[in-house]
Amino acid sequence: MPTFIILSKLTPESMKEPSEIKNLAKVVSGKIKEECPGIKWKESYATLGEFDIVDIVEAKDIAEVEKAAMILRGYGKEITETMTAVPWDEFVSSMAVHKK
Repeated sequence: MPTFIILSKLTPESMKEPSEIKNLAKVVSGKIKEECPGIKWKESYATLGEFDIVDIVEAKDIAEVEKAAMILRGYGKEITETMTAVPWDEFVSSMAVHKK
């Protein structure tokens, strides 16, 4: 199943009350589970840097990943960037096939 990485920045609106982050996460997670059943959440990390959250997900349908990102933006009040991820060994193997 393809892997995707969703990078999120929390907005000031989402952090009006930092103690509410746990409840917000529960609401957003529930909404994604309900509306995007084909997504398998692998890991989530809080990070220090340009992005506040890194989520690693798997999904057969990119449309579900796009929908999950929209839920994060709408309900979670986050700014997101989503990218596909290919395991390193797969990437290296595919490069060997394209040699001239």
